Amino acid sequence: MATVEKTIDINQPVSTVYNQWTQFEEFPNFMKGVEDVRQVSDDRLHWKADIAGVDREWDAEIIDQVPDQVIAWKAIGEVRNDGRITFDPLGENLTRVRAVFHYEPEGFAEKAADALNMIDNRVEGDLKRFKEFIEQRGHETGAWRGEIH
Repeated sequence: MATVEKTIDINQPVSTVYNQWTQFEEFPNFMKGVEDVRQVSDDRLHWKADIAGVDREWDAEIIDQVPDQVIAWKAIGEVRNDGRITFDPLGENLTRVRAVFHYEPEGFAEKAADALNMIDNRVEGDLKRFKEFIEQRGHETGAWRGEIH
């Protein structure tokens, strides 16, 4: 299983950054290749994405969520990926977001994309676009403050 780990500092309070990350259906606005994310329940998401030119759909279960601290998930079914996003306040208006993704590339196209560090670059780009999205808005589009364990 491959791993990507990236961090980015965002000029917004931790609650604003966390709250925006809970708005999963907004992900296509800043995640390249993500076509749709539908929140089925508090702890279930349905994803549609183009991964290295291959259309994929999968469900994910949120397995750990604590406001202003962490959101972690795992894929359900045949697609193999899981991850964890942590939110660390560095000051009143500065938050460090750390993303760790584990995934299993399938097929030639995904394995080639992985070998060329395309997934690594995509995650880095997605975090930069998220930073721009929330910094330009100055506030979150919504929030979910529940906990999942």
